[in-house]
Amino acid sequence: MYLDFFHSQESLTAVQWILRAIISFFFLLLVTKIMGQRSLSQLRLLDFIMALSIGNIIAHPLSDHDLGMKGSMITMGVLVILYLLLIFLSLKWLKFTKFVDPSPFPLIKDGKIIYKGLTKARIPIDVLLTELRKKQIHDIQQVALALWESDGTISFFLESQYQAITPKDMKLTTKPFSLPITIIKDGKIDFEELKQTDKDEEWLEEEIRMVYSVEIKNILLATIDNNDKINVFLYR
Repeated sequence: MYLDFFHSQESLTAVQWILRAIISFFFLLLVTKIMGQRSLSQLRLLDFIMALSIGNIIAHPLSDHDLGMKGSMITMGVLVILYLLLIFLSLKWLKFTKFVDPSPFPLIKDGKIIYKGLTKARIPIDVLLTELRKKQIHDIQQVALALWESDGTISFFLESQYQAITPKDMKLTTKPFSLPITIIKDGKIDFEELKQTDKDEEWLEEEIRMVYSVEIKNILLATIDNNDKINVFLYR
């Protein structure tokens, strides 16, 4: 049969291996989509277990022709359903939530390192120092509080005298925040985004021609703000 590669066999041809890999890839993509972005952005306890299990399950039929794909896909399907149920349970049951996503605990407090916190997080002092450098904090005594989060990251809060001065602190009037809209990417107009600006293609081409004297195909990225100002980045 044409779909023999889907089941266990004594041997597979090169084409059947390719088809098996392609189907596994898109099935894994579908599974990840069902699990949601949480499984990608925050590798918490449940996410780690799922990533480990799915990677192990999908790897075997890709490397062993004696194993069919049907069993792996059924197993992955069951695991995804279980994962979603546990996520729902963690939203409804506080005790279970604290088990899978424990509350953060301090590593630094009032400029002093809490050794018990390092031991609980199971990280050496070098890791803490590395994270401090990443946040451009050169003096531990500037840190009012550093918390070890359940996803394995560290949140830092500086003492008030070391925090950056904001316009509000200086009682300055500021304009409301506005996120620029990307209207051109890789030399092509994003018409859905352009529609949000109430502008058309003719206006955009004319504006770019007048201000930058370039063609749209030569633009790597172009954004527009709420004042209709266009910022263009060319291929270099």
